[in-house]
Amino acid sequence: MAKAQKGLQRSRDNRIIAGVCGGLAEWLGWDPTLVRVLYVVLSVATAFSGVLFYLLLWVLMPERPE
Repeated sequence: MAKAQKGLQRSRDNRIIAGVCGGLAEWLGWDPTLVRVLYVVLSVATAFSGVLFYLLLWVLMPERPE
């Protein structure tokens, strides 16, 4: 069994698209739904630059090992 790494990682359990918001929620200790809602609100408020940031995090954040 792989030892869990510390730090920001994409979630395997709380994912809808790629696990980015789920990973952020686990890292912050917040509810995943709250993180998703805040992320959408901030993305719309900043003229959808959040979509590019999400794609960047998807590429850069490692996935949590099983």
